[in-house]
Amino acid sequence: MGDGADAMSLERPRYDPRVAERLILDELFDLTLYRELRKHAGVETRQTLDDLIPIESRHFAFWQEFFGMRRGRLDLGRRVKLRFLALVARLLGSVGIEMILEAIEVYGIRKYLSVWDTYRDGPLGAAVREVLDDEFRHEDEVVTQLKDRRINPERIRDIFLGLNDGLVEILGAVSGFFAAFASPITVLLAALTTAIAGAFSMAAGAYVATSSQQEVERTEERRNAFLSSQPRAAGAAGESALASAVAVGVSYLAGAVVPVLPVVLGAKTILVPAVVGGSIAVVVSLVLAFLSGMDVRRRVLTNLAIVAAAVAVTYLSGLLLRSVFGIVA
Repeated sequence: MGDGADAMSLERPRYDPRVAERLILDELFDLTLYRELRKHAGVETRQTLDDLIPIESRHFAFWQEFFGMRRGRLDLGRRVKLRFLALVARLLGSVGIEMILEAIEVYGIRKYLSVWDTYRDGPLGAAVREVLDDEFRHEDEVVTQLKDRRINPERIRDIFLGLNDGLVEILGAVSGFFAAFASPITVLLAALTTAIAGAFSMAAGAYVATSSQQEVERTEERRNAFLSSQPRAAGAAGESALASAVAVGVSYLAGAVVPVLPVVLGAKTILVPAVVGGSIAVVVSLVLAFLSGMDVRRRVLTNLAIVAAAVAVTYLSGLLLRSVFGIVA
């Protein structure tokens, strides 16, 4: 018995322990999360979780066996993330759970594809291929069963992108206005006017883009109906385009409020709006990264770099224009 175990340990390939740790703990996290979400789910969503839990249990056991590494407790970062997602599920119910499930599946697939790209020619690559096959069937056969009941992911994207655009653009405008005018009341009036114009512009752009896309889709549907001689189902394209425009416009205004509010409350320089705007930009980046399955650190650093560049460039532009036109504070 001992000799057999020793032989297995000798035959088992060696890998970067960080990769092994990550794969095992990620599966343990998903398994623990699904069990926690089940406590707050409705009947239909609970059934989806009941389908997912055995699959995640199988993946968790598979990676522990593959690497010969046992883990029964999450690290601090994953425990904090678990508590946060459980809070979201408790507050939003099945809607929040469905969003979490979709984001988790996207993240899992991207993670395994990344590992497979690195180890595709070895035993780990073959193991990842096996798990990926299961993951793709997650997406196709389990999570997508919720597609008729969950919030439209395009709408979620519209909301958070509009929020981010309003925050960054108006923070940049406030920075430039402070440099050019210095007077807080002038900065406030200019920023509010810019925010309203920006919201209308963004909403109109979203409406036109969505309408154009839906017109192409309607044409394709008519083409397919003609070729198949089947009646074409009626759609609700106009309502979707309008809803997208409203979501983008309102969320843009919500983002614009973030840098404007400190001015309303008495800020006399760009410092406070910049700090508040940067902090909210981090939160928005975290949400966007989670929903899209992106690398969180990269998304946050990218957004902070954009915010810093917007503040710096517009402030310097404001100083330049103030000097050129001889604006008196």
